[in-house]
Order: sequence, then structure tokens, then C-alpha cells
Amino acid sequence: MARLSIKDIAQRCNTSITTVSFVLNGRAEEKRISRDLKEKILKTIEDTGYKQNLFARGMRTGKTNIIGLIVEDISNAFFSAVARIIEENAYKRGYKIIYCSTDDNTSKTKELIKLFVERNLDGYIITPPKGLEDEIQFLINKKIPVVLFDRYFPGLETDYVIVDNFNGAKNAVQHLFDAGFGNIALVTTSSAQTQMLERLNGYEKTVIENGKKPKILKIPFDHSAEQNIKTISAYLKKDKDLDAIFFATNYLAFGGLEALNALEMKIPDDIAVVAFDDQEFFRIYNPSITAVSQPVKDISLQLIDILLQKMETPEKPAERIILSTNLIPRNSSIKK
Repeated sequence: MARLSIKDIAQRCNTSITTVSFVLNGRAEEKRISRDLKEKILKTIEDTGYKQNLFARGMRTGKTNIIGLIVEDISNAFFSAVARIIEENAYKRGYKIIYCSTDDNTSKTKELIKLFVERNLDGYIITPPKGLEDEIQFLINKKIPVVLFDRYFPGLETDYVIVDNFNGAKNAVQHLFDAGFGNIALVTTSSAQTQMLERLNGYEKTVIENGKKPKILKIPFDHSAEQNIKTISAYLKKDKDLDAIFFATNYLAFGGLEALNALEMKIPDDIAVVAFDDQEFFRIYNPSITAVSQPVKDISLQLIDILLQKMETPEKPAERIILSTNLIPRNSSIKK
């Protein structure tokens, strides 16, 4: 059966395409369309199973009621949790979400934004990779609402929601020193993104304040999980003096735990572990893993609230929200 168009609905109701469009867009009363005709159109739509093409409607009306959520990796527990809450709250307020992963690839992200702009999406929530400043500035210049999260561009006047990565890392490392550990390494990515630099800075400052020298392993973002495990294993074999390790991301912590298992190193007897970005897995792992928890619900609600406010008031000044993290001590950092 051929897909019905808005023209087909209009013909079946013996009315104009414009009238059907007004009914679909909730403007029947405003345009003084009779109740009988409105009900006839709605019943025809229900009986025929007509599905409105939101992208096509957006080209006509300038509004699709669709938000683009562009994240680094939707399979990552942090991003998927944020996406789920955003989707739920957006739906309650009449919006649908299209989300996709960038894999931290700048070219891919640029293509996605171009595609979504052509489809006339109403707004964007983005975790931007490096080199995306021009595309974000383009959206701002076009008065297309956009909110960044997890990281931002210091030189851009834009809305964003982030966490206090510097103090989150600082508290995690100081916790290890207070627990009696003295040779603490950081395993992080080679990324120059703001959130990773702030975690690095928090680590370095705390180590130096405690009279020690930083020990840092940087791993490229595009390494596979297997490569991460091998790189971390080699590092642990090389530096026998380490008694604690702070992982700057959850996925690096996963690789690190596998590396420790392969080397038969016991936590925390041989080495203590703390991870940035708490996950349920860390709670049930044996021993349970100390972690820096990000306020996922607050992040998600702030993002959707700011974006919808920007849709209603495009001239609204940019909001910069920085939320606190919470350190959750567990067995992996308790010295026996």
C-alpha cells in the first residue's frame, strides 16, 4: 500500500491541504476551522494510519519538534544515561530526540550537523570534538539553539553544562594520599578537550602539593579496548613502585581492571584504584571501585531546560552551568 500524503487526506475530507496542515499543527481553533471538519480530518488520519513527515513539516512551518543529540559514544554508560533522561523529558514537552555518536571524529560531527540543519531540526545538544568551533558559531549566528555538554570551547559565547572536573580529580587523588598511598599514577587520554585537561590539571596539582612527582600515561582515544589493556599492562610492568592509579575515564578504568587481572595484581593490596565517572559495574565489582560520580540527572535536566528556554527566547544570554561531582569511596582505595 502506497504511503498516504497530506494531499490524500485533504481529498478524502473534501478540503484543502492548508486546512489539513492547520489541524495537524494544532491551529484549527486559531484558523476558525469548524469542529465538525476538524473531527472529520482527525478521524480520517486515525482510520488511514497517516504518518506525518516531520522533516517535511519542518520545511513548511520552520518547526519539526525534533532535537538533535550528538554525543561522543552513545554506547558509553554515561552518555546513554544522559540521553535516556533527556529523551524522556523532551517527550513530555512535545519533542522527539534523534541521537547519534561522533566517535570524537570532527569530520563525522560536521557531516551530522550539516545533515540535521538541512532537516531543519529545532535545536542541538552536543558533546563537541576538537575543531568544531566554526560549526557551533554557525549555529549561534543562525540563532539555532545549541547547548554543549561534558566539554566546551572557552572562546565561544555559548550555553554549556559541565561538571567541575578539576576539583573532582583533585578530591579523588587527595583521597588516595589521605588513605596512605604515595605513588599515584594517572591514566588518561591524549585528548586536549577541556574536561580531560581539567582532570589532568587536578591530578597534577594535588600530586605536587603532596610533595610527589606526577606519573602520567596518555592513551590515544582511538585505541581499541584490547590496545588499552596492552598499553596499561606494559606501563604497570615498567613502574613497579606504583601503589595507586587514577583512571580519568570509565572506559580506561575497565581496561585497567582487565590489565590488573591479567597481571594478577590484587586491589587494593598491590595497587589502589579510583575511576572518574561512577558506573553500576564499579559498585558490584569485587572489590568495589572508588569512583567520582557525575550528577547525571542534574546534567540531563539542565541541558533540556536550557535548550527549550533558548528555543522560546533566542536572545537569552548564554548560561554556563558547572555542577559538582561526588567522590564515592569503596573498597578499592582502602589500605589494609
